[in-house]
Amino acid sequence: MAEIAFRRAKRTDIAVIVAMLADDKLGSSREDIREPLAEAYLKAFEAIDTDPNQFLAVMTEADRVVGTLQLTFIAGLSRRGALRGQIESVRVIRDRQGTGLGQKMIEWAVDQCRERGCAIVQLTTDRSRLDAHRFYERLGFKQTHLGYKIDL
Repeated sequence: MAEIAFRRAKRTDIAVIVAMLADDKLGSSREDIREPLAEAYLKAFEAIDTDPNQFLAVMTEADRVVGTLQLTFIAGLSRRGALRGQIESVRVIRDRQGTGLGQKMIEWAVDQCRERGCAIVQLTTDRSRLDAHRFYERLGFKQTHLGYKIDL
């Protein structure tokens, strides 16, 4: 197996990241992988990349991007002013799924949160992603909240 590395995403990674986000039933209905990519993706990347409380990460294997996730560090007054780490948009490229890379990514993300001083790490996953629920529970995450969203 080639060496696995983590790094901050670059602008040149956007297309492969969007392709990973689109590579399932839910994502294919939400994302647009047509080239050239929509300007909204580029603007979002710039906003994430310049925000010190955001970290869009890619996992590479032999310099090939094989996974991605986004970390958001959230300051709050609750829990005695605790900093939270929010993990989102976790994806592993299709031909490397089921090989342990997802676990490596989550462990890396939790370590990043720990190093940043977070008191808690949280994530959400769509109700329909039953495999993801089992995966996160196997890694020690507990389902503690009921979440709500509103589309604007």
